[in-house]
Amino acid sequence: MEETEETIVYRLGANCSLEDVEEGKTYIGKVQGFANFGVFVQLCDRVKGLVHKSNVKQQHKERDPILVSVLQIRSNGNIDLEEVTPTIYHTRTVTRKTPTVMLSDLGTKIGRTVLIEGEVAQIKQTSGPTIFTLVDESGTENAAAFVEAGVRAYPDIQLGDIVGVVGEVMQRNNQLQIEVASIVALGDEDAARVRKRIDQALDERSEPEDFPFLVQSEVLEILKPAMRNVAKRIRKAVFTAQPIVLRHHADADGICAAVAVEQAVTALIRESGGDFDADYFLFKRAPSKAPFYEIEDITRDLDFALKDNVRYGQKLPMILLMDNGSTDEDVPALRAAQVYGLPVLVVDHHHPDEIVDQYLVGHVNPYHVGGDFGITAGMLGCEIARMVNPAVENQIRHLPAIAAVGDRSEAAERARYLEIVSQDYSLDDCRDIALALDYEQFWLRFNDGREIIKDILNLSGEPERHRRLVKLLVEGANRAIEEQMEAVMPHVELRVLPNGAHLFMLDVEIYAHRFTFPPPGKTSGEVHDRLVQKYAGTPVVTLGFGPDFAVLRSRGVMMNIPQMVRELRKEIVGGGVNGGGHLVVGSIKFVEGMRSNVLEGLIAKIGNAPI
Repeated sequence: MEETEETIVYRLGANCSLEDVEEGKTYIGKVQGFANFGVFVQLCDRVKGLVHKSNVKQQHKERDPILVSVLQIRSNGNIDLEEVTPTIYHTRTVTRKTPTVMLSDLGTKIGRTVLIEGEVAQIKQTSGPTIFTLVDESGTENAAAFVEAGVRAYPDIQLGDIVGVVGEVMQRNNQLQIEVASIVALGDEDAARVRKRIDQALDERSEPEDFPFLVQSEVLEILKPAMRNVAKRIRKAVFTAQPIVLRHHADADGICAAVAVEQAVTALIRESGGDFDADYFLFKRAPSKAPFYEIEDITRDLDFALKDNVRYGQKLPMILLMDNGSTDEDVPALRAAQVYGLPVLVVDHHHPDEIVDQYLVGHVNPYHVGGDFGITAGMLGCEIARMVNPAVENQIRHLPAIAAVGDRSEAAERARYLEIVSQDYSLDDCRDIALALDYEQFWLRFNDGREIIKDILNLSGEPERHRRLVKLLVEGANRAIEEQMEAVMPHVELRVLPNGAHLFMLDVEIYAHRFTFPPPGKTSGEVHDRLVQKYAGTPVVTLGFGPDFAVLRSRGVMMNIPQMVRELRKEIVGGGVNGGGHLVVGSIKFVEGMRSNVLEGLIAKIGNAPI
């Protein structure tokens, strides 16, 4: 071939096929192998030809680049090549002729060969094929590539790559799947083009619908932009097959908030394609015993996430914290999440500390807009769930009422949420369901009890089973509470403080049944409820304490527990004081040897609080 400055060398683009090759043109390829009669050259993943030994100009090694001219394309598809050696040439990329198919359209392409451009969201090696989970702007589907049983196909393809996949659309066990003929990682230019296209489309697709809240609420209206941001990020995680780990406080309010989002997300995952059990391995809900994200929590979450990343080729997850996450007690766990680059969202109604915001990509808290803890996590969670997936509204619209009753909200929104479900759930119904949640979660410990919790909340489509289960659990809870109250009430001590508040103190370590329901916090709450009724009109504070902790409940005394904790931490050297919660409901931890100092310091601050 004559060498001129006008020589054009063509590079076959991703997923080009034989029909994109033309006789007489020059192409850049890669040496694939050798035979007695010549050199095999791969022009792209799907096209290869042969340079007869008489047409080989230079010595080569396997995988060397080589320039070849197409002498002939035979009727059987074989390509005869000749090596050429131009010193000066221009390279042009051949654009494939096969149109790209959207993943959402695969249902109409069964039995046909298609080209897909998308991101690799998961690589799962099975005992048979390698399963690549693909994401584009329209959905998520799986592509199966087989070399031999249990052997990783296309080992050069990595998680997060932008790829072109050619294969036949099949339906197996009622699931769509692409039987892979070829997968190639797109070059930088093509990858950037596809990623930009996907990102722009997903950004639009992830934007929540804008519709009114279930109830009128000035606080919610001001919070709406922050809530929409959280909902959008949740939707985008679903559409990009990023796992979501939802951590929530293990009480009725936290459970209602989390389950509302769980219903929305799992339904959206099923709608978006993927494996039949994708809603289980892409979404995990886990209770936190404390009303903050503990080191124990993040350690468990990281352990599972990293194992899933290594064993199943999953992306690292997004963390969603509900009914916790807003306080400086969360910071150690948030810092651990930051080390691994995990995005964290918080939906909480505990009094927030500004320090946490540097670790978050979204933060919803009523205190940010002049509200308070009366806007419960369950209210926020339900409204965000509606933004994530409006289709679940009828299933979850009773959850804010249960959360409000269970968390003893006194906000005006409580009555409004109760009103919209009053035909199906009375105040007593909501109270019973909330108690059943608290009782069952105590025995579930760290387990989510997904299906049991759905039965308690009447989300399983089995109303009779729901009714019988709640009745059974409430009977068990009330029986346990009465036994506990019979044991503890005679040991409650009264102090009248300088501000006129009645302080009731109870050592729950030595006077209450331990390791059973109700736990110390709820025991103190039950004691407090009885004393508030007995001393109606009188400011009442209940202090339940153990060797190294205290829980506080207040009625009529305007305390600020997070602030009191900060002050005690500075004032009592060696006390090891930490804790927090709401302004008038919370808990404090300290070292056992300094209990007397901490409790007396705490009592002095309560006695100085305004009535």
